Amino acid sequence: MAEEYRAKRRLGALVLLATLALGACEKLAPPPVPRGNRVDAEKLSQVTKGVQTRGDVLALLGPPTARGTFDEENWYYIGGNTQLMPGRYLELRDRVVVAISFDRRGVVQDIRQLKPEDGRDVGMASRETPTPGTERNILQALFGNIGRPSLDSTAGSTLNNPARMNR
Repeated sequence: MAEEYRAKRRLGALVLLATLALGACEKLAPPPVPRGNRVDAEKLSQVTKGVQTRGDVLALLGPPTARGTFDEENWYYIGGNTQLMPGRYLELRDRVVVAISFDRRGVVQDIRQLKPEDGRDVGMASRETPTPGTERNILQALFGNIGRPSLDSTAGSTLNNPARMNR
């Protein structure tokens, strides 16, 4: 009975020690790394719809992280912090996305702060693009080395082989 009690105490101590060790791993993690172009809220409040132009926004906020795929009328400022956690993948924390739309004259038309709920999940395609010429058929496998130079040390002339010239 006493031995059972000691075994349970040892197990409890091991579980407590493991929990503390895993909790300490968080403290060993490197500091967060800022990524992208994070827009300062104070600077963003200075951008006025219908007044500022692309040049004004560029001077105030800097270059956008991304622009519209098919036009220059949408600018996206994407910023966030990433942190590499021990034993885990790179984590993205507190991402901020600001979308600024311009009209055809280049004047600010709309300013939006996008949240994670505004995003859409994009499914990855599991297909692979075939690369022609990478598969060998039976004839190529059987006769593929015919006509290739030999790697035999006795083959080849000394004329083209500087290592054999002095022999």
